[in-house]
Amino acid sequence: MKFVTPKSFTYEGGSQAVLLLHGFTGTTSDVRKLGRYLHKQGYTCHAPLYRGHGVGPDELTETGPVNWWQDALEGYRLLESKGYENIIVAGVSMGGVFALKMAVELPVKAVVSMCSPMHAKSIEDLSQRIYDYAKNFKMIEGKNEDQIKEELLEFKQKPMPFLTDLQQFIIEVSGKLDTITVPTFVIQGLKDDPLYIKSAKSIHDQVKTSHKQIRWYEHSGHIITMGEEREQVFKDVHQFIQTV
Repeated sequence: MKFVTPKSFTYEGGSQAVLLLHGFTGTTSDVRKLGRYLHKQGYTCHAPLYRGHGVGPDELTETGPVNWWQDALEGYRLLESKGYENIIVAGVSMGGVFALKMAVELPVKAVVSMCSPMHAKSIEDLSQRIYDYAKNFKMIEGKNEDQIKEELLEFKQKPMPFLTDLQQFIIEVSGKLDTITVPTFVIQGLKDDPLYIKSAKSIHDQVKTSHKQIRWYEHSGHIITMGEEREQVFKDVHQFIQTV
């Protein structure tokens, strides 16, 4: 099976721009449908693909959160270079962490945080995410079960210091939530891991803006932009950014 590498995308629309940020081990495919929806509503949407994502697991382990954050920043700067001002930033999972960090450090117009962690997962949980990513990638490549098992055994021996860096990155952002003063919309699926549900409440409670809201989705899990309630999520995001 031929694997088609996901790419960054830009949908040129109106004068208002939305930066869309995907999560750890995810790709721009996770936010593409949201981008298309908002584009139809007249918005320009851009989503950068982070280094090491959408490619082989060995390439992923050679990158880290500093690289991914820089790629997210490049997405912001691309929109700036095109003349867009007051950019709205929306992210899923780790992309939501990046969106919140931008709200701390950059003159964004508003931030949308979707299923974002503010309490770092354990190294074991993060490692499992990497192993699942590696297994799925090898299956897409068309490798047989024995070959995948053998390659995963070898892959598990690789050191992954960037996972500790990711934990620290999340902790640092969580400590600055009270400096966010722009409009903030927190979105969370109730079928997600309890850590993310707890994080959603923390974000909403700690940001220092009167223009904030939180919305819970009963039938949604972690990648809420791809779940069964995604159309409602898209409508809610659109409704929120119309108010800013």
